Amino acid sequence: MRIPVGLRVRQRWRGRSERLLESPRWRSGAAVVAGALPALAFPEPSLWWFAHVALLPWMLLVRTAPTWRRAAVEGWLGGMGFMVAMHHWLLPSLHVFLLVIGALLGLLWAPWGVLVRSMLGGTPSTARAAAAVAVIPSGWLMIELVRSWEGLGGPWGLLGASQWEVTPALRLASVGGVWLVSLLVLAVNTAGVLLVAVPAARTPALAGTVVCALAVTSAWIWAPQPKEAGRVRIAVVQPGVVNGMDSVERRFDRGEELTRQVRGSDVDLVVWGESSVGADLGRRPDLAVRLAELSRAVGAEVLVNVDARSEGTSGQAGIFKSSVLVGPSGVTGDRYDKMRLVPFGEYVPARAVLGWATSVGKAAGEDRLRGAAPVVMTMPADGQGGPGGLRLGPLVCFESAFPDMSRHLTRAGAQLLIAQSATSSFQGSWAPEQHASLAALRAAESGRPMVHATLTGVSAVYGAGGRQVGRWIGTDTSGAVVYDVPLADGTTLYVRYGDWPVYAALAVLVALGAAGATRSLRRPSRPAQGPAEPPVRTAHGSPARPVR
Repeated sequence: MRIPVGLRVRQRWRGRSERLLESPRWRSGAAVVAGALPALAFPEPSLWWFAHVALLPWMLLVRTAPTWRRAAVEGWLGGMGFMVAMHHWLLPSLHVFLLVIGALLGLLWAPWGVLVRSMLGGTPSTARAAAAVAVIPSGWLMIELVRSWEGLGGPWGLLGASQWEVTPALRLASVGGVWLVSLLVLAVNTAGVLLVAVPAARTPALAGTVVCALAVTSAWIWAPQPKEAGRVRIAVVQPGVVNGMDSVERRFDRGEELTRQVRGSDVDLVVWGESSVGADLGRRPDLAVRLAELSRAVGAEVLVNVDARSEGTSGQAGIFKSSVLVGPSGVTGDRYDKMRLVPFGEYVPARAVLGWATSVGKAAGEDRLRGAAPVVMTMPADGQGGPGGLRLGPLVCFESAFPDMSRHLTRAGAQLLIAQSATSSFQGSWAPEQHASLAALRAAESGRPMVHATLTGVSAVYGAGGRQVGRWIGTDTSGAVVYDVPLADGTTLYVRYGDWPVYAALAVLVALGAAGATRSLRRPSRPAQGPAEPPVRTAHGSPARPVR
């Protein structure tokens, strides 16, 4: 009997598919590519909806890993793909060192790969499938927590941050920070794997999806939100790209020129970007005088950022990046020195060992120094115009990625959060948009408006709920834009209770470990088997038949 052509084609395709799935080389390449897919959910592509299904290919691959070791390898390779894709714009600066960093940080996902195979492999029971919707997101969150350490690059590319423009997600962030949003996105992906690959587990998968939807709805309805309490007019000055040997001086001149353009706009505060002043104002009194005159001309204080050698608030002498508030009478005395520095960009960790990185990329030739403590600045009440007593919470560049820093400033009384940044080295990449989007999460978490001011774009302003105020100032713009920013009173649950989703995720993993240990103890042990007894033989030498 001849086999129909269609059936032969399907059999051949199935055979090839099975051989591919058994090929370690193919699986390794697929893991790297699948791990890189979630990067598309972040700016600049900003396919926020894709985050809810982006992990499916990776998880579907890992759940079919033939061994635990293979699952760990595919977790590592996928993690490496994700880290390199999220930070690919660093390649011109770090060169091959980016691949080394990606490979090292990718190891954080090796245990997660084992966890995915353990919870989703084979045909999981209803109980195991239901547990997976909580366990797998919890494992991912532990990875995000560990890599959020400053020395490992900080919390750039947390999966929840991809939802920065989704209003329900911002409301969820006000309850549990970006961590809670990450948990939700992972839970939806896990439920998706169960729906696609495990028909028997579709009921718990659908139940998990419903629970996620109810969580978002509940946060939308009852989560307390700060209420509007007045307004403040903020001018953001973005000088744009300035090149040449005298670029520092010309950038100052351009910032000064643009600031004068907002004269008569009734602004309360002017914000310049990171490294907008290239000399210590104490050693260059001429610059301090020009800034004071500028403040008088526009009738508002000017918040600049000094990147220069000076004596910091900690008493050390060296290069600091400092937010400095200047009023009509000169420097007000309020100064904040950047505390969390960019690894390799602003200092080289263990320079005695890793100093060679400066020869293969644009790593810092000299380490910047750290500030001693966060600072809440108070605008003087006797300024020319402006809301006297307004409390500012300054952050510098990289620090806007850390949820705990903006939360601390809010608890210390900051009414307006300000991040001064410079992404000049990464023009034309995804970095400026990714950086500007982080301020939306910080505003939603803290219930305070946030200004993200840069030298070359993207600059942006967000209200207390994380929604954009006015327009972005793109990387192709040199100008000054005035924003009418609503202030807010009250507090969010995240400010009140902090990183509670992280502790909840840790509790889930501890419970999983305890359940596994209990099952091991309850499992009956097999009796030890001694050597086989010789068969009983009859008088004729043949083995005796067993008695039936």
